[in-house]
Amino acid sequence: MEEPQVEPLSKPTQESGDDEFFMLSDKYYFASTLTKSHVKSSYHMGVPLKMFSLLPNATIPAVLTYQNKDWKLLYHGENPKNKRFGVGWRDFVTDNDLKIGDACVFELRECGNEKLKFRVQILRGDFPDELLARICGTYVSPIDIE
Repeated sequence: MEEPQVEPLSKPTQESGDDEFFMLSDKYYFASTLTKSHVKSSYHMGVPLKMFSLLPNATIPAVLTYQNKDWKLLYHGENPKNKRFGVGWRDFVTDNDLKIGDACVFELRECGNEKLKFRVQILRGDFPDELLARICGTYVSPIDIE
């Protein structure tokens, strides 16, 4: 499948170093404000519907990177109506002390049939104003803003 030509949303401010706050690059991403189902008992993190066509339709390994640390987990993409993070998401939540009301931005850094990689930004309590202005719902695609 050929990649569409798009203009970058912004230039990344850093490729290495502290990932605590970064400007989004020209990669696809989604954002989610965390609720009870994300951070308690069920630990369920679904992927927004608009991302489905970009991601594999299989269960494969995935990596979440935050502050130069990696968390390995499973991505479940086999269900056409419910693509989600599985085993390993709970460890990410626990290790980063995520709470209801925190927000995460998942920037897709690598996408293949064998592995996914996301760079994650954690926003404690709410989205900052400069990011909120760029988010339409829970997902923004570079194509959506042309």
